[in-house]
Amino acid sequence: MAGSELARLRLVRWEQPSSLMKFSDLKTCGHWPTLLTAFLYFDVSFMVWTILGALGAQIGSTLHLTPEQKGLMVAVPYLSGAFIRILLGMLVDRIGAKNTGIIAQLIVIAGMTTAWLTGLHQFSHTLMLGLVLGVAGASFAVALPQAGRWYPPNMQGLVLGLAGAGNVGVVIDAILAPRLAAAYGWNAVFGLALIPLLLVLVVYMIFSKEAVVKVKKKTPKDYVNLLKEKDAHWFCFFYTISFGGFSGLAASLIIYFTSEFHLTPVAAGSWAAFCTLVGALGRPVGGALADRLGGIRALHVFFIVAALSLVLAAYAGSLPLCATGFFLASGAFGMANGSVFQLLPQRFAKDIGVMTGLVGCGGGLGGFLLASSLGYSKGLTGTYHVGLLAFAALCILALIGLNLVKLRWRTTWGAMAEARI
Repeated sequence: MAGSELARLRLVRWEQPSSLMKFSDLKTCGHWPTLLTAFLYFDVSFMVWTILGALGAQIGSTLHLTPEQKGLMVAVPYLSGAFIRILLGMLVDRIGAKNTGIIAQLIVIAGMTTAWLTGLHQFSHTLMLGLVLGVAGASFAVALPQAGRWYPPNMQGLVLGLAGAGNVGVVIDAILAPRLAAAYGWNAVFGLALIPLLLVLVVYMIFSKEAVVKVKKKTPKDYVNLLKEKDAHWFCFFYTISFGGFSGLAASLIIYFTSEFHLTPVAAGSWAAFCTLVGALGRPVGGALADRLGGIRALHVFFIVAALSLVLAAYAGSLPLCATGFFLASGAFGMANGSVFQLLPQRFAKDIGVMTGLVGCGGGLGGFLLASSLGYSKGLTGTYHVGLLAFAALCILALIGLNLVKLRWRTTWGAMAEARI
């Protein structure tokens, strides 16, 4: 058969409706207690991962930090988490997701306990805590494979979106952390955060289970081999923009609103929660939309909306208009996260553990890039415009990348996928 005819048939197959999932299907296949506990684990982990951002204005005021230092303080957990995700991704395939998750949670609990008991007295102490909190951010490489391995390909967008919706923890942070800090002092917040951490650890140990699937143990060489595949680079890049955009904004908005609009940390937390909630809840929506429309189509829309919204936020002259821009950008990035992870299992089903670590690493680097660039933009130029516009430009580059790969993806591995791409 001629190559052009084969490509045409593959495109026809791609255009045909795939088997559409329903929420009720979650009750009849897979293991919903594991999906729920994976969500809870990721939720509390995301909450403590971003806690320095939620307390950033108050910590910065007490320790007299510069804009650059505040930006770096809230960004370091993302940089740390980016690389620890690769390690946890390997551990998931070697000792199981549940064992890996338990170990990671114990490390985070130890770090938070130390910070609570000893306090953070200078800038370097915040950076050391940020390095430990990276383990919480790396929970992504545990929770998503653990949940996803229980469900069929046509449900991956929804299931991974639901597990990944644990990033709503950042909203809890924005609402509660500044208020608790105002009432009890920001150092006490580290101790109070131990309560949900310990409760979720117990629930996770009791109810989560490993999927009965055969998983090949991965080594660093497997990561190197996958990085030789150009599709792996594309997925990392797209997630660098989508998750980096969401998480970078989540870490920076309280500092942004207190700096630009002179709000109190409590008021800034309320506005930040408003802006980030849609992004946290948007992940499963983006995954479900990608299941129905195709991940590539969905990502096109989300990256366009994100780019335009960041420009709006940068040049808005009022708090409501600025918040609207961040609200739309956060929502678009959140839904793009779900869309990327609807596509990833279709392309790398046999290597989902390693690829989750690699792609998650890219997402963490993106969060570090946005959060730190906003701090340096403010410190060096007196405005956040440069940092916001630079990230909007990255969204445009992501659109160009999608157009470069979409035909090849749809006529090669996408033609054989059991879900729309």
